[in-house]
Amino acid sequence: MSENVDVTAQATLDALPTHIRNELASLLEGDVYFKPSPDFEDFSRMFNGNVISHAKAVVCPLHAQDISRVIKFCNKHKLFPSIKAGGYGTAGWAIGGDIIVDLCKIIDLDLQIPGEGGAYTSIRDMPPRGSKGKTPLDASALLYTGISSGKRRREEDNRLRVSDAASPVVAEFLRSQPRFSVDGRNLPEDQPPPSNRRRLHTSPPALITPQLSSSSGISSGSSVHYTSSSPSAGSSVQTGSPQPDDSSTSLTTPSSSSGPSSRAKSSDPFSYLEDDTFPPAHTSSPSPYLSFGTSSGALFTSPSLLESHHNLITHATPVHPHAYLTFGGGLRQKEVDRYSSENPLPATSLSGGQATIPYYIPFAAHPAGSGVMLHGGFGFLSRMHGLSIDNLVEAEVVLADGQIVMASEAENPDLWWALRGAGSAFGIVTRYKAKAFPVPVVYAGNLIYRFDRATAPSLMKHFRDCIKGAPRELYANLILTAGPEGQDSLVVIQMSYVGPRAKGQEFLQTISSWDGGPCLLNEVDEKSFFHHQDSVAQVLRARAGNKWFIRSTLINSLPDDIIGNTVLQFADAPVGCTWLFELVGGAMVDVQDGCIPLNQRKDAAFTVAALHQWDITFDDPRCVTSAEQWIAQTLKPVSLAGPIPSFLGRLESPERVLGCYGETWSRLCEIKRKYDPTNVFRSSFWPLNEKGEIVPPQVHEPEHIAH
Repeated sequence: MSENVDVTAQATLDALPTHIRNELASLLEGDVYFKPSPDFEDFSRMFNGNVISHAKAVVCPLHAQDISRVIKFCNKHKLFPSIKAGGYGTAGWAIGGDIIVDLCKIIDLDLQIPGEGGAYTSIRDMPPRGSKGKTPLDASALLYTGISSGKRRREEDNRLRVSDAASPVVAEFLRSQPRFSVDGRNLPEDQPPPSNRRRLHTSPPALITPQLSSSSGISSGSSVHYTSSSPSAGSSVQTGSPQPDDSSTSLTTPSSSSGPSSRAKSSDPFSYLEDDTFPPAHTSSPSPYLSFGTSSGALFTSPSLLESHHNLITHATPVHPHAYLTFGGGLRQKEVDRYSSENPLPATSLSGGQATIPYYIPFAAHPAGSGVMLHGGFGFLSRMHGLSIDNLVEAEVVLADGQIVMASEAENPDLWWALRGAGSAFGIVTRYKAKAFPVPVVYAGNLIYRFDRATAPSLMKHFRDCIKGAPRELYANLILTAGPEGQDSLVVIQMSYVGPRAKGQEFLQTISSWDGGPCLLNEVDEKSFFHHQDSVAQVLRARAGNKWFIRSTLINSLPDDIIGNTVLQFADAPVGCTWLFELVGGAMVDVQDGCIPLNQRKDAAFTVAALHQWDITFDDPRCVTSAEQWIAQTLKPVSLAGPIPSFLGRLESPERVLGCYGETWSRLCEIKRKYDPTNVFRSSFWPLNEKGEIVPPQVHEPEHIAH
């Protein structure tokens, strides 16, 4: 039987009877897309390209009432829903049900100053967007304001995933790296990029050195020029970063034949990860540096102010310790962060005048959907303000029987306890209310080194020792990202200090003092937090439609032997593999009662993750086995029972899932029996069936393409 016949036959099997289709369509104010229509295919698309869905329809509800009707419909016809709130989960649970509930049209946004004693307006008293009495949402606050078709959804997804604004210097650096064939020769311009095979040892490519027009940093109107030189042992290149929002700052390459300009974009060793549908790199973008009131003039809206001794924005004092941000379950966190950057709240400048500062929810780094609020969410602000789940104060939830309830510390507190760490197994959250905190500016960026198995252990030990005892304001990670074999692989250290340059420089000086090899690029500088949120994605070079595999764990230490074994193992990892070490602690340990137990929070020193992506047509078992071996074997002596739940991936063993929750698991099971006794929300990480029996992951996961 031909492939086309197979697809047609499967579509017939997956189709709903006509009368059932008509019934479902009549229930909703939102839209319904049935298989095998083109819109169905677009709305059921996942970031992970190897997920195979046998869903029968996608519904795009407008509010909780729509979702309630869908759940009752599913219960009536013995169908099971799955919830899509961004489509980033690598396990594919979001499209594993019979009916996919895509929340993409629930895009409420509201920022509220806290009342007396920290009081807030309940979601119950805030009508959904578009309902009577609700002010229409400002279109400029979102990357999109409504999805009329699957094609439009796909286009907006592509636009949302562009991350070059995090740092144009890093974007240009990654594009200007030479690429090599398996035998080490430079590839001609018209030859395809390298496959996932690792190349043999070759001599290192030229060092790309940004040449600054001013030794004091890049100011408005300056340019960055790239030159080529041979790296020498112990050399280091350090520079301030051009602000990604300064339209007068340009990135240019000299026409000299000795420079890398002739190889700029097409010579990227990671170009096999590029998606041709993505927009071109941003070399400028709207300024996120917000003005001191409406009459302050252009001076205070220019990023060049950050280079001036007149800079008062970074030293402004917020009026409120936090704010409350309510957002719909269909929003990706990048959209919520953009809203935060464009809607600052009052602050006081050093001179006593009026200022404004944006307030952000402690999310993970981009990209992620709203579901990060239910499973952990560790990011740049977490050491200072806790996990995403720690800052959730209220949620509107549709339960397994179709009821719509509120969950908070005061209302349905048992459900609220379970939602903050295991929420996808207990209900569908349509609207969230979370604390957001003032972040006027961050001193942040990347230190990039070439990966060398001889020197990488020394660099990793240096990083580990430098960040011991770090204050809560400092976030730091170390990333190993694999290109073709040898010098094309990179070691990236990212730091993010919540504060101005004057206070963050001492940490940069300490971390960047390693002299075991050349620093290819140091672009740490003051930045907007909104654009900095894209910095991990920028280094990861994540491409939608690739095959993805993720494994993660919490570790209690990073001893020398673990570092040595990690480097040796990573040296043989396939192209597209990225291993991440994030410093944890800080405010993570402040929560005394949550379903992620306190002892795991306190014992963790790092959260680590293997983030593997490879081309959909490529078949290499090592893309999976190398991640499994590193997490399950190499790191086993220092691993805790499981990862932060937001890092749970596909084919996770039930033991690892239970390990995420440790001593709280039995209480979670009791709450599950109360709110979802028939396991309606089985298309999730939850490893038990309706009888409470442990089942293998294949039972509650969609089908995947082999490797």
